[in-house]
Amino acid sequence: MGNIEIAAKWMIDLADDDSHGYDQTHRWGPDYDCSSAVITAWENAGVPVKSNGAAATGSMYRPFLKCGFSDVTSQITLSSGKGLKYGDVLLKTGTSGHTAMYIGSSKIVHASINEKGTATGGKTGDQNGKEICVRSYYNKPWTYVLRYTGSGGGSAGDSTIRSFQIWLNNNYTARLTTDGVYGTNTKKAATKAYQRVLGVTADGIFGANSKAAVKTLKSGSKGNAVHLLQGMLYCRGYNPNGVDGIFGSGTTKAVKRFQSAKGLNPDGLAGANTMYALYN
Repeated sequence: MGNIEIAAKWMIDLADDDSHGYDQTHRWGPDYDCSSAVITAWENAGVPVKSNGAAATGSMYRPFLKCGFSDVTSQITLSSGKGLKYGDVLLKTGTSGHTAMYIGSSKIVHASINEKGTATGGKTGDQNGKEICVRSYYNKPWTYVLRYTGSGGGSAGDSTIRSFQIWLNNNYTARLTTDGVYGTNTKKAATKAYQRVLGVTADGIFGANSKAAVKTLKSGSKGNAVHLLQGMLYCRGYNPNGVDGIFGSGTTKAVKRFQSAKGLNPDGLAGANTMYALYN
């Protein structure tokens, strides 16, 4: 899958998982608001929009352009959605800002509003199936339509991901293209590397045998397993504030955020369930 397909799949999967709802208080997981959902989707696809400053609807436009998006608003009939393509980001800035992703067939996926009809104060999770959902296209009205083209800053990639790819090449003969973009090849190479650390068959598929071999990593742990954990966390959009093989406070916080986003107990311990979710 390419970046667009990965980002769109993440958004659709989020909408289908009722353990995640809309809330601006816990907007980076387990709940999301409109902008954190779209931003996280692209971060998980290896397009570092959050790392480049995207944080809310009012700060998305320039970081998205920097990371390989083009402004195609002039090519779209906003009233009907004619001209939209799969993965296009719809953005309304200013008062009552909003953002969503177009997924074809006149459908969008977005984080909308919590079960109380407010931005905060709802229960964690989707209480009515509509907090984060797929619905028919509508015109907000949108200020911009942004389309990922793979050009600009995004094609140059993220420096931390590039360093992780170089590390995988040097330590595990991964033969990756060091483009700074997290995709299928980088994920498979990291999975194989971790399987070698675990002493199981390095086939790049993290299944039951790999999960059973996991040794829990925690604060104070060191070594290649920690380096791989940190690299994968960063690639998935959870910055551990350093990919150095030392499990410190930044890694603990990143693990907790990832666990919350995946509906796991946020204890900060990288055990079998956490590792299984990270590598799948």
